[in-house]
Amino acid sequence: MCSKLRSSKTWTICYILFFFRVTTTSTMVKVGKMKGKKDASGAKTGQAMQFNHALGQHILKNPLIVQALVDKSALRNTDTVLEIGPGTGNMTVKMLEKVKRVIACELDPRMVAELQKRVQGTHFQTKLQIVVGDVIKTELPFFDVCVANVPYQISSPLVFKLLLHRPFFRCAVLMFQREFAQRLVAKPGDKLYCRLSINTQLLARVDHLMKVGKNNFRPPPKVESSVVRIEPRNPPPPINFKEWDGLTRICFVRKNKTLGAAFGQNGVLLVMEKNYKVHKAVLNEAVPADFKIKDLIDTVLNDSGFREKRARTMDIDDFMKLLQVFNAAGLHFA
Repeated sequence: MCSKLRSSKTWTICYILFFFRVTTTSTMVKVGKMKGKKDASGAKTGQAMQFNHALGQHILKNPLIVQALVDKSALRNTDTVLEIGPGTGNMTVKMLEKVKRVIACELDPRMVAELQKRVQGTHFQTKLQIVVGDVIKTELPFFDVCVANVPYQISSPLVFKLLLHRPFFRCAVLMFQREFAQRLVAKPGDKLYCRLSINTQLLARVDHLMKVGKNNFRPPPKVESSVVRIEPRNPPPPINFKEWDGLTRICFVRKNKTLGAAFGQNGVLLVMEKNYKVHKAVLNEAVPADFKIKDLIDTVLNDSGFREKRARTMDIDDFMKLLQVFNAAGLHFA
């Protein structure tokens, strides 16, 4: 009897193990089917598009935010709009309803195919032009308004590419990482006030429009976002921008230092001396044998009252005056 009992228990255990194995295998097969197979390139098939984090692909999914961006752009039915990074076209379609033409600049061929598919066979198809490539390396066509959910890694070069674009456009409504947007609109004395702030505000009026939480995107980014409006100054200020950029670069390396300390660094003195001698050579003027660049810079800073000033508290007018007194003394930055 004991032998029969042991035999019965053994068969029961074997049956349970067999059943568990079959069930587990079946579950694994189902999970595998749900995940989808991979093609030759390693990309998953049979499911939603995989976004490329390296390209900063975070699709704006909230229709209310999309509509707010379009509304704040104040689009006209005669406008040509440049959209950078259209993604799957959520905002593109909204703008096509309002304007004459949309030029969408997209780097990812998968997104291009998705966007083409979305307008194919509709009356929007003839109003949409797609430019495939890196917007930073692409020569931009004429446009009236730029609207974009900007990939964060190209934020700074894109801003200055737009501001140097000719002919002038009316405005740009752009979504950036929150901190970058705050730097664009920062004023003298603000913690985030920097070279980006003053260089942008020299060439354009910049306004913060709204904040956008990270849960409004798919997939959500790690940071919050903000929307700004950039309106180029037309005509631009009558200064040499290369000179201006060279000056602000020196002043903002250590924005909390006095200008006397900033211009007293050896590297700065060497560059300033070289530029001074080139300037004198162009004018066919001799440089005195006992000339010291530091003495000349100190004289300019003392006489103009800028020696103890700090870049973080100086506004555009201050920097314009400083550039003027340096240039008048034969000191140049480009």
